[in-house]
Amino acid sequence: MLLQGRLSLGSDTVVEGARVQQVAILGSTGSIGTSCLSVIRAHASRFSPLVLTAHRRWRELAAQCHEFQPRVAILTGVSPVDIDRSLFPPGVDLRFGPDAVSEVAAHPDVDTVVSGIVGAAGLHGTWAALEAGKRVAFANKETLVVAGPLVMNLVQRSGATLLPVDSEHNAIFQAMQAGRREDVRRVILTASGGPFRDWSTERIDSVTIEQALAHPTWDMGPKITIDSATMMNKALEIIEARWLFDLRVDEIEVVIHPSSIVHSLVEFADGSVLAQMSPPDMRLPIQYALSWPERLEAVGPRMDFTRAFDLRFEPPDPERFPALKLGFEVAEQGGTAGAVLNAANEVAVERFLQKELRFTDIPRLCRSVLEAHTFESEPTLDELLRLDRWARQEALRW
Repeated sequence: MLLQGRLSLGSDTVVEGARVQQVAILGSTGSIGTSCLSVIRAHASRFSPLVLTAHRRWRELAAQCHEFQPRVAILTGVSPVDIDRSLFPPGVDLRFGPDAVSEVAAHPDVDTVVSGIVGAAGLHGTWAALEAGKRVAFANKETLVVAGPLVMNLVQRSGATLLPVDSEHNAIFQAMQAGRREDVRRVILTASGGPFRDWSTERIDSVTIEQALAHPTWDMGPKITIDSATMMNKALEIIEARWLFDLRVDEIEVVIHPSSIVHSLVEFADGSVLAQMSPPDMRLPIQYALSWPERLEAVGPRMDFTRAFDLRFEPPDPERFPALKLGFEVAEQGGTAGAVLNAANEVAVERFLQKELRFTDIPRLCRSVLEAHTFESEPTLDELLRLDRWARQEALRW
């Protein structure tokens, strides 16, 4: 047994009338993971981090273990000989490899799994948690981009609860609760537009890495920040929304909203448009995914209505941001297209960060690999994973 017996703060523990929720944070050293730990720090009587995982940042993971005292810590990108075990608290069960992540994600002592691992690497742990019927708060949009229909079918079969942490989808989830699903006319995903929303297509062609990493409103990891700059993140969010909320592609729209105060909107049949608003801080959607259907005291900043601010909206320019068109096309196609797009984009972003590609090559590479693949409309998970590997190899050769 991975976790011996019931833990001292197990699923039957009650603190001040509220049950302590045992949380496994997959990717605890990333931006989502550290924000999640900030929420847990503020609500320690409600949440306990039972499991923390990281890829290679073992020193940061060790520091987190000293503060939060999880029962298990996992490193997926280094071996035991690569680290100093003495820096970890003696009571922490330190494990290695991605299989250990899938094992703890499904363990009975875990109530909620926070899936914060960036990219397709987060699929396995999320899948294991859903298969075990867990409550999953997921920021890993790639799970639904790669295997949307399979994931949603799994949720139905297992009785799992899938709650979005992405600020846009969390906002849609909140707004949809104001009406019936059959009365939803469309959802509108907001996008900051990144640092290049006002640049000409000619100027964008010469973007540097430093410019692409300078996001005007959000503080995120490098991969997500580059995706925001290309608007590939919005393309992936279109695909995610398609499967998560069971929408037709013509029920999804994107609008540029530079101040990132409105995180998304839902329009109902009667013309009412509901928006979820808050300062750009990931702790709010993470906290809501952890506490739903309750709302706990705010950890992040609140709206300040004593100061002037604007809520400007404008349509995106498909010429400057060709990734958006890819998102709508892939959401319409379904099948294997999402897995191929996601894998190609992950490699393209890494090659840009390594100065092997220009910024504008990222969507070009993605389209090229998409058009080269043999499309299947109803793939198995194994077929999707095979195409993920194929697309990465093609993207490296491009």
